[in-house]
Amino acid sequence: MEVHVTHRMSRRSLLLSAAALAATAGPLAATARAAARTPKVLVIGLDGALLTRIKDADAPHLDALMAAGLTAPSSIHAQPLAPTMSGPGWSTLLTGVWPDKHNVRDNAFTGHRFAQYPDFLTRAETAKPSLTTYAVSSWAPITDTALSPKVDTRVSTPSAEYDTGTTSRAVAQLRGGDPDAVFVQLDNIDHAGHDHGAASGQYLDAIHGADAQVGQMVAAVKSRASYASEDWLIMVTADHGHTGAGGHGGSTLPERQTFLIATGPTLAPGSVRYDVKMPDVAASALAHLGVSIDPAWNLDGRPVQQPRPDDFDTLRAGLAPRTDETGIPAAVLGHTHTPPAGWSVDNSAMGTGGVAEWRGWTFTTDEFWTAAQRDQHRESNVRARNVFAVADGDEWYDKPVTGTFDSTLVSPAYPVTGGRTATLTYTTYYRHESPQKGEVLVSYDDAAPVTVRTYTADVPSRTETVALQVPAGARTARVRFRYTAGNNWYWVIDGVALTGS
Repeated sequence: MEVHVTHRMSRRSLLLSAAALAATAGPLAATARAAARTPKVLVIGLDGALLTRIKDADAPHLDALMAAGLTAPSSIHAQPLAPTMSGPGWSTLLTGVWPDKHNVRDNAFTGHRFAQYPDFLTRAETAKPSLTTYAVSSWAPITDTALSPKVDTRVSTPSAEYDTGTTSRAVAQLRGGDPDAVFVQLDNIDHAGHDHGAASGQYLDAIHGADAQVGQMVAAVKSRASYASEDWLIMVTADHGHTGAGGHGGSTLPERQTFLIATGPTLAPGSVRYDVKMPDVAASALAHLGVSIDPAWNLDGRPVQQPRPDDFDTLRAGLAPRTDETGIPAAVLGHTHTPPAGWSVDNSAMGTGGVAEWRGWTFTTDEFWTAAQRDQHRESNVRARNVFAVADGDEWYDKPVTGTFDSTLVSPAYPVTGGRTATLTYTTYYRHESPQKGEVLVSYDDAAPVTVRTYTADVPSRTETVALQVPAGARTARVRFRYTAGNNWYWVIDGVALTGS
């Protein structure tokens, strides 16, 4: 089925009007126009594709995009936030928010909140109605349901044509039309995964076929007569992964795997990053199109063009393999007890023994931490990025211990202005079981710490903001995160910042 939506003056009329204005604008305006490059976006979704298998496959076009720009392996949620399925996955990519906001938890899109959290094409249309937006998908629910009628053209490819028809339509639009933002979804890799498994040769063959189709689209972009005056951001991504035997929906890391391959003017050739999450696709597209991201939209994504690494991310190069944990693959590097510069961990009240990886606050990654024990909601820690800090009493108690878990993560001394308001922000995720407790304390000029927030109930993954009234005369503030527990649950901290008003 093809759905075509037109809601503005024709493109030809707009071009004629622009030409009439140009004729009277003079040589200075013409020079400015020649110097300016028009931002455009192409997002290609490869349903069910695994980055690791793309690297194993004969995929020269995807390899070329990785060499020319950014490669960012990433991961998504699992239950209870949402299963690793296409409905939640594509909704996250398109809207720039996680399932606890867009509320898509199945492939029927039941209970979605697209009116509150619309897709990025719709946001672009709303902010800049003159933009031309186009979407074509082999999986009809994307264009029929996830994308709003504000998108200029939505095409659901007839099943008989499948990815071949999707590709030919996208190529025709990219080569001969004048779109500003294009979204394309190809489905065959996912089908090969279901039918044969991600470990199969057929899955690699499907990647090879999709790679050729990606190549056709990229070639169509570069063949445009106006290409030299255009500034293209091209992003390739996936909604979820697959198991080796085939299938997805569960909590294994292969099912939760996604990625972003992106080429654009600010993305370094051959670069690899670990701070990218799937809501960033929508935010990156909007930023490239010159659409200001309103804080009121409450997006979880942030533009890949504007990286914001934090102190914990500096530890990635020093991460170590497992010590006591047996469920984590030996090749996975993912933990350290060495804090970043300026930070410290106070384990003076910490018990002894236990699982070495988790004795006191540990700096770790999603890939390492979730493998310690699946299906205990660790997969819901979606808003922490790259390396984050974890206090995990549950895992520490998996070997004999003496005493209790009592560890404090201590920040550097941040500069503040006495008598003014300062703002403490951090990403947190806290799963509670009594007598466990999390405390956030602040000390000024290293005086006695004062509690500013206490956790004694579950807190979903979110960013916290705490207003601090700085005492008169104070010049520095130091933040402490103290976690006390028995054989209970865990606390995640990431992205800590303290700024003045």
